[in-house]
Amino acid sequence: MTDSNTNCTTTTTSTVEHKRWLPKRIILIRHGESTGNKDENAYGNSSDHSIPMTPLGIEQAKKAGTQIMEVLDNKSSSNCDWKVYFYVSPYERTRSTLREMGRAFPRSKVIGVKEECRVREQDFGNFQDAQKMKQLKETRNKFGRFFYRFPEGESGADVYDRVSNFLESLWRDIDMKRLPNNPEDNDLNVVIVSHGLAIRIFLMRWFKWTVEQFESLKSPKNCEFRVMQLGSGGEYSLAVHHDEEKLKAWGLSPEMIEDQKIRALGHEMRGKEHIEECLWFDAFFYPLEDSSEDIIIAEDEGETK
Repeated sequence: MTDSNTNCTTTTTSTVEHKRWLPKRIILIRHGESTGNKDENAYGNSSDHSIPMTPLGIEQAKKAGTQIMEVLDNKSSSNCDWKVYFYVSPYERTRSTLREMGRAFPRSKVIGVKEECRVREQDFGNFQDAQKMKQLKETRNKFGRFFYRFPEGESGADVYDRVSNFLESLWRDIDMKRLPNNPEDNDLNVVIVSHGLAIRIFLMRWFKWTVEQFESLKSPKNCEFRVMQLGSGGEYSLAVHHDEEKLKAWGLSPEMIEDQKIRALGHEMRGKEHIEECLWFDAFFYPLEDSSEDIIIAEDEGETK
């Protein structure tokens, strides 16, 4: 059971009642423009993690900080007080993005920040020759973005594994109440400053999207952010804050968008009804015929109506 006014999920057993206080929002933001985004030759002279932001990237980060502040400081919220906890990739461009974003936040609103290596950029190898990387990326597009592994680097599947591990840690932090916040008094928001591929992998893992669905996703632009917000049924959804046109522009299919709407509205769907209503069931099977048992159950249900 979830109380949408307090972001609290209650689980009751015969002897104990456990309350899980959920962050109202989880916001994923890509870093501002870096020198590597502007000129790929930068990766041949500097290590990827040390690539800095450009002056434009700094301005993008400042603007994004103000925009996220406006999202969190929503006067229509049932709880006008809120706090924010940041996770940030250890790369120079993400740390600089957070530093510039932070200018928009009052000190009293920020309850913590943690450098998190598991949301770092995909490893493309060590020093990268621009011409060679162009050829490798062409090969990746033919092979598949998720499974292709760069020489001396990672595949999307490798990033999936470490992002999955981070998600487990995030849930433990929430369950064990390790984030220094009193959820009865404040709406908690989590902001993760990361990279384009890691953000798409995070969403894929969270919403259980398939590899094919991942391949259709567009990378966030520099300092573009995705807001996962609790819906009325206690599930996170992109459709609470973002409209359908935005989700389409990000590469979500009609089935994926429908699923986000259901999560936002809190429809209680279980088993076969949930599968037939919105999920990508047919992606895994040829059309399945009803068994004799299914037909009998359907007839019995019809007689009782």
